[in-house]
Amino acid sequence: MIKTKPRLSVVLATFNEAKNLPRCLDSVANLADEIIVVDGRSADQTVSIAKKYGAKVKLTDNRPNFHINKNLAIDMAKGDWLLQLDADEVVSKPLSERIRKIIRTPGGPDGYWLPRLNYFLGRPLTKGGQYPDYTLRLYRNGAGRLPAKDVHEQAVVKGEVAYLSEDLLHFNTPDFENYLLRHNRYTSLLAGQLGEKHLSLGLASAVNYLFWQPVKEFFSLYFRHRGYVDGFPGFVFAFFSGLRFAVAYIKYWQKILYPAV
Repeated sequence: MIKTKPRLSVVLATFNEAKNLPRCLDSVANLADEIIVVDGRSADQTVSIAKKYGAKVKLTDNRPNFHINKNLAIDMAKGDWLLQLDADEVVSKPLSERIRKIIRTPGGPDGYWLPRLNYFLGRPLTKGGQYPDYTLRLYRNGAGRLPAKDVHEQAVVKGEVAYLSEDLLHFNTPDFENYLLRHNRYTSLLAGQLGEKHLSLGLASAVNYLFWQPVKEFFSLYFRHRGYVDGFPGFVFAFFSGLRFAVAYIKYWQKILYPAV
């Protein structure tokens, strides 16, 4: 029996995603020819769940910037096309059908931006600059890769890219406790970036990061981009999005002045 080369490889980096992974993999079960999972040695059932879906699993360290592990998954993929997902994302049925047509049609662009619908505290965020949250996730094998420098970065694709209209669903904050854990990790990465810039501590930087940046971000998301339409979740999202600048600055300040603490 001659094995044909897979058309689509779904690639993920995971760490303790047992609650999310089944929903994600169910959404691509009839779409993916190959599933690649690079796991940061999860303490839950993530690996066993991935294997139940027939995924090829590689164990490695759980790095602060998980895009490094995503690149490892990309390197393992054999498909003509790659669909890079997070475990808390779900491919909607309309998106699945569109991807199926793309990978079966010769020619065309080398990558596609997918509109992502983010769920926050149980509600989809339709305003506040959060939709459509385009993310570059579908591309030809060998054409795309992640820079692995920032947690919010996009893949870099060589060649023509286009935009799709079918949603990728993102359930990244099922509860506020989970959101605070992510917020803590993101602000630590942002504090590290301030260190790379060798930001000077002083009145100007303090006013900028503790007051001006948080206020500007909140007003932009909540008023200019109409985050108020999404109710209380819209307010919470705008507030903590602005607060991340102050939290990161305080972490950076503490590391510089009290490195042993």
